[in-house]
Amino acid sequence: MTHAPRTEAAMIRILLVDDHPVVRDGLRGMLESEPDLAVVGEAGSGEEAVAAAHTHHPDVILMDLRMPGLDGPGATDRILAALPQTRVVVLTTYDTDADILRAVEAGACGYLLKDATRTDLTAAIRAAARGETVLTPSVAGRLVEQVRNPPRPATTPILSAREVQVLSLVATGRTNADIGRILHITEATVKTHLLRAFNKLDVSDRTAAVTTAMALGVLPPAHP
Repeated sequence: MTHAPRTEAAMIRILLVDDHPVVRDGLRGMLESEPDLAVVGEAGSGEEAVAAAHTHHPDVILMDLRMPGLDGPGATDRILAALPQTRVVVLTTYDTDADILRAVEAGACGYLLKDATRTDLTAAIRAAARGETVLTPSVAGRLVEQVRNPPRPATTPILSAREVQVLSLVATGRTNADIGRILHITEATVKTHLLRAFNKLDVSDRTAAVTTAMALGVLPPAHP
């Protein structure tokens, strides 16, 4: 029993985006041997990818990550803003957290490494065309970790005016007794202000407190 050939409407239309022609040639040869996959266009840069996507209206774009000029995430963002039904799968050699998050935030539905097997790649394209998310296991693990343990937002500690005064005098080499006399407070009170500043700056000594406060812009540069 023979099967009727697939019609063009049933084919998954693919756009290849990579700044290395040899990579595109290899991908085209691999994918066009599949009965349900058709490479409808190629692009060697992010700008070319945006133009090609508007011309060919692919179902799935295999998008390189790092390219001169407009990179993969930038191209993805622009393409999906105009063609939201298009599915973008990043195919790259890079798997750093920053790269992964940029691609996902831009709207990519998949992230694969270039060491993926032919079977994994074609399966990912078909899954993406069905509207599924496709992530290589190492990338999926990193995203889960990011969700479970999001980075804490950097905040600048707020020191009281008196704590700034005390640290400013510490920065000039004054002792606690000197600071007490200058500010007309007891030495014990000086120590209390220092301990509070240590806690806010997450440090354990005078030198670290001054250095950290200056680095954060909380304390002005010392003037001996």
